[in-house]
Amino acid sequence: MVLDQMYATVARARRRWYAGDPDRRRRLERPVVSVGNVAVGGSGKTPLVAHLARLLQDAGHRPAILTRGYGRTRPSDGVTVVSDGERLLADLGRAGDEPLMLARRLPGVPVLVSGDRYLSGRLAERRFGCSVHLLDDGFQHFQLERDADLVVVSGADLARPATLPSGRLREPLDVLREASAVVLADVEPAEDDAAVSALGALGVGTLFRLVREPGSPRPVDEDGRFEPPTAGTRVLAVAGLARPERFFADVGRHGWTVAGTLAFRDHHRYSEGDLVRIAAAMRGAGAAMVVTTEKDVMRLLPLRPLPVPVAWVPLSVRVEPAAEFWEWLSRSLSILHSALTFRVS
Repeated sequence: MVLDQMYATVARARRRWYAGDPDRRRRLERPVVSVGNVAVGGSGKTPLVAHLARLLQDAGHRPAILTRGYGRTRPSDGVTVVSDGERLLADLGRAGDEPLMLARRLPGVPVLVSGDRYLSGRLAERRFGCSVHLLDDGFQHFQLERDADLVVVSGADLARPATLPSGRLREPLDVLREASAVVLADVEPAEDDAAVSALGALGVGTLFRLVREPGSPRPVDEDGRFEPPTAGTRVLAVAGLARPERFFADVGRHGWTVAGTLAFRDHHRYSEGDLVRIAAAMRGAGAAMVVTTEKDVMRLLPLRPLPVPVAWVPLSVRVEPAAEFWEWLSRSLSILHSALTFRVS
């Protein structure tokens, strides 16, 4: 508990230090939207970045994604351009799994990796003509000025608001009053009112909800022999995520029978030995195939062909209420509503 309090004190002091002098932050020429969270590990922020990129593309803008590229095995100095919007220009080791996933998912959107997000942003403006920046995992990246701070908060964050090292929080929850808006995710219906009340007590003024939408499974080995699992099919669910239990629950909601689960640490780099272990677990569970996440696929692709059938489940998200969210985003970026072509479906 003492260590938690010390960590929280340091985190608050760091935020105050940057807030105390605006010159400590650098500003890009184009607007910046930060998407972040207050906890370590998965919260849905990367799918949310993809959702925002599509919204802005639909409105006629050219977004660029600026990310740190956590978990890279071959980082380089300066900026790594993962995608110029037309071609993939970096592999897994140079890009990291999440930037590579975003680059593959988002044609037309440049994805740039660097510890210096200002440098990435300047490159995106000058070389790719981007009109708006999406700062992935940016709530604690104080060095760059932003026009909107969008923060994803999960029900688990509110249920156990303990900072590191004993908890999951990077900062105490009271920093949420500094966010431009909060997106509430992974809250059971019975706990929704309590979560909204807790956020209100923390000073959160603008609140939206994140809706997860798992898609239809797709094969990792696209050899034309893939047969999608039908309802009741026994599957082994495999995930290398910070919170794999959320994916395992999604698999069950698809109607498949989860015959077994296998969890690896977040950003785990799969090896041939891991494939042997996965194949043995699949056979031992009497499963017909393995299902995994899109993020895990980025780390499995270099190992193809795989020894067993593996399908990945795409995950999309949307923010509700959709029309109000777009109004808020447009206002935050000072976009003239009359010029927008976006249509809420």
